[in-house]
Amino acid sequence: MFNPKFIFTAMLAASMSTAATAETVETERHTVSITTLADGFTHPWGMAFLPNGNMLVTERSGNLYWLSEDGSKRKKISDVPEVVAQGQGGLLDVVVDPNYSENGWVYISYSEAAAEGKGNSTAVMRAKISDNSFTDKEVIFRQAPKYESTAHFGSRLAFSPEGHLYITLGDRYSRMEDAQTLDNHHGKIVRIWPDGSIPKDNPFVGNDQALDEIWSYGHRNVQGADIHPDTGELWSVEHGPQGGDEVNIPKAGKNYGWPEVTYGVDYGGAIISDVAVKEGTEQPFYYWVPSIATAGATFYTGDAFPEWKGDFFVAALKSSLVARLDLYEGRMMHEERLFEDAIDARIRDINQGPDGYLYLLTDQPNGAVIQIKPTD
Repeated sequence: MFNPKFIFTAMLAASMSTAATAETVETERHTVSITTLADGFTHPWGMAFLPNGNMLVTERSGNLYWLSEDGSKRKKISDVPEVVAQGQGGLLDVVVDPNYSENGWVYISYSEAAAEGKGNSTAVMRAKISDNSFTDKEVIFRQAPKYESTAHFGSRLAFSPEGHLYITLGDRYSRMEDAQTLDNHHGKIVRIWPDGSIPKDNPFVGNDQALDEIWSYGHRNVQGADIHPDTGELWSVEHGPQGGDEVNIPKAGKNYGWPEVTYGVDYGGAIISDVAVKEGTEQPFYYWVPSIATAGATFYTGDAFPEWKGDFFVAALKSSLVARLDLYEGRMMHEERLFEDAIDARIRDINQGPDGYLYLLTDQPNGAVIQIKPTD
């Protein structure tokens, strides 16, 4: 697999909320500069851009921040919901409504404790931001059932061109078998309307043995998702076990196999399934063995990097890299691994800004927002 040679001209600076000296990196298609736009975040997890270029950033510990476009100013948003900030749980993804300029809705996913007794699950809330505070709060989705675990919450949020909200969910780790049954939300991708109501054309509406919200099933822990800019289809990135990270194009009502089908093994090498192909289940569009520990993902649609237009970018945690999947007419042509030697940190999320630049979040105790710009 091709690994690009990198050219380094400066060290990444770590000054909080100030533009840093850029490091220059040469890739197959573009020469880029890497700058720490802002740091001092505690394990940031998700980011979303407002129409004016400012940004919202979540911390897994439960904080939500507004960050100015140049990274020089930040404000903490108050009155966000309480989260179960344990293990992989906490405040997770954030997106803004496609019609944000008209309605002002912001959506967050987070791990929520049971109202009574033990257990937790992924929930999604929408709210508006007024005077640096969360207002008009509405919980529009709760993963069921609540289960006592600190692992595999998912959870990415993505809007379809028609206005549906996709929510990706984890199997809660020790409940992996639930991913194959339709009476729960474990290991599922769900599709709802932004107010929490259920689209009438969801695949299992009218099936008494299934939950109406379910779009697809047989997933492990989907932590990346974006909408294909041409087809409008959801693409998801699934964090596999030891081996078997996957890119899928989830179709309505389809079964993506976990845990009956996998290209990985359990941590420590134990066999989860001895088959990678099974009738009635879908094969991934692309997969990694060994794992790169996939996280957030985005399609590139801007003009700043014309040679990357239409490609799919996947952030990786363990490998501290971004995988660029070179796509041509729906086919996977090539994988390029970016920034392996330039960013020595777990990369939790990647997103495209309104300026056409790429932005990364590093999952560290002193996590950063990193800006990727062209130099050519």
